[in-house]
Amino acid sequence: MEDTTDNIFWLTVDGEKKLATENFVPKKQVYKEKLILKKGIEYRLWDPFRSKLAACLMNGLITFPFKEKSNILYLGVSTGTTISHISDIIGSKGTVFGVEHSSRVARDFLDRVACYRKNIVPIIQDARQPKQYFSVYNKVDIVYVDIAQPDQTNIAIENCRMYLKKNGYLFLVIKARSIDVTKDPKQIFASEIKKLETKFEIKQVINLNPYDKDHAMVIATSLT
Repeated sequence: MEDTTDNIFWLTVDGEKKLATENFVPKKQVYKEKLILKKGIEYRLWDPFRSKLAACLMNGLITFPFKEKSNILYLGVSTGTTISHISDIIGSKGTVFGVEHSSRVARDFLDRVACYRKNIVPIIQDARQPKQYFSVYNKVDIVYVDIAQPDQTNIAIENCRMYLKKNGYLFLVIKARSIDVTKDPKQIFASEIKKLETKFEIKQVINLNPYDKDHAMVIATSLT
């Protein structure tokens, strides 16, 4: 038996409810995740210890704006775990632009994920240089930011200024330890949120424990 909302599925596996998405590329795994076939449809289990967006869903995310046909700008795709599940959710009519700067992990992302998924547009570029993303041709519905930089919030704001629709969603992972190892994470979360408040309406802040220590996800909508 499975419950479903907006292309996210809760499957009962070995007596436990697990998060899953319908596989956009059947028979293809991305990170050795379990594939489950039910009524002729293949699902991929979505591991919250490997994906901060899945951790958000486990920890009580209220609004999930990732839909079929959504256009998304994703900063810091790394090897492609989370973006692959977003690709499942948005389907063939959506597009996710995946930005990654590190050539080592970008190679993994290209080889294992982007080359099989036609709704992913890879951008090998520094997120600090949003003017250089020549393939983003339109404003997007969501900007998702998962980068380990001390100025991660400012980078997110600048990317949103250029690419996010009015009332579009920002999902920003605040990594306290990447900003300042000496301060209490709660103080860091508060000061980063303050930077957003002039241009965004904060909808929810989710602590990602126990999946990611000293991380919070801020969900906000743009006012401009």
